[in-house]
Amino acid sequence: MTSHHPARRRLRAVAAAAVAVCLVTACSHTGGSGSGSSGAAGGTYTIWDPYPQFDDGADWVKLLQKCGTDAGVTVKRTAYDTTDLTNKALLAAQQGNSPDMLIVDNPVVSTLADAGVLTTTEEMKLDTAAVSPNLLAAGQVGGKAYGVPIGANTLALYYNKPVLQAAGVDPAGIKDWAALTAALEKVKATGKKGITFSAIGTEEGSFQFLPWFWGAGANLTKLDSAEGVAALQLWTDWLKGGLAPNSVINNTQTTSWQEFATGQFAFAENGTWQLANAKKTGFDYGIIPIPSKAGGTAPAPTGGEFVTAPVQKDKARYGTTQKLVTCLTSADNAYTTDTTLSYIAATEAVQAKQVQNNAELKVWVEAVKAAKGRTSDNLGTRYPKISQPLWTGFQTALSGSKSPQDALAAAQTSAAAATK
Repeated sequence: MTSHHPARRRLRAVAAAAVAVCLVTACSHTGGSGSGSSGAAGGTYTIWDPYPQFDDGADWVKLLQKCGTDAGVTVKRTAYDTTDLTNKALLAAQQGNSPDMLIVDNPVVSTLADAGVLTTTEEMKLDTAAVSPNLLAAGQVGGKAYGVPIGANTLALYYNKPVLQAAGVDPAGIKDWAALTAALEKVKATGKKGITFSAIGTEEGSFQFLPWFWGAGANLTKLDSAEGVAALQLWTDWLKGGLAPNSVINNTQTTSWQEFATGQFAFAENGTWQLANAKKTGFDYGIIPIPSKAGGTAPAPTGGEFVTAPVQKDKARYGTTQKLVTCLTSADNAYTTDTTLSYIAATEAVQAKQVQNNAELKVWVEAVKAAKGRTSDNLGTRYPKISQPLWTGFQTALSGSKSPQDALAAAQTSAAAATK
């Protein structure tokens, strides 16, 4: 018989790391499945989600309750912010008291799976055949899937129509980096500003750099490849040429959007979640996919959550949990949920319905189809150890401390040491 002690030690180590970064008041123990009744039928089933913005009257919560009613059980839902949710999930697993369902940000899935917290979709008998493979990949580790994506968001380029018209730029012609840079030059010549984005030294910055990095053909296992250097050279040249503001070094995605909302910028790299704010800017806007270097749509990283089922001592609970997960991710319910969350659905059938009801989502569907998970390519828990050197690298180059080549060479050395 195989010993489970190494897995337990690994879980304790990951949980200990989580404790180190969370507030004492946020890490008190909350009952998971142990607070519900045992057995396959009836009782209370717990679900933790990262949507504290939704109260009990929200459509999302009503859906949870309906899925519970349909399955013949009561659903007890608790909401946390994303960081607290990860910490609590690790601690609850260590204590053997995980919730029945856990909805987590897609890069977290590999962390929890590696710690032995999650069941696989095969164990839970969950049908993922209709899910877009590139979205499902964000929750796969070692060829196994550990949840079902509830939907996805990603990045594209918003543009200011009046600014481009005044500069004589047709956004439909922007299919590669050369065309985009030429457009920025034309805009600058009119006295307006080119493009704003977030290059802050956090995961937000890496999230925004990845479309350019991947769009050059680079791979996260070799940060200092010629392709990776070309992507950073693009950003650096934009700053040096006055086509992007120096403020990008400190911009979050929110402050970057605020710059675009002034009406002075031609373009902003931002996400699906800004659609409601775009309608409030007071100027006509449009959206195009982020172009790759040589042409076509660049792979942008996927955001969004997975519905997962943590390991339970009482496996008789899995049958009902399977019904609840299936209910939450069914086509009709996914459409409602993804509309609420400003997400693009994880299946083509629901994506088509979204576009049919809102033509503005067509560009986002295209972007999501080209997108990829940050932990894809079987990077799993290595991704955060690569992302941090990456953002340190582009910050170093954008500030002028090192050339793009030297900055990414140092980043690759750090990443290689961290992922040994």
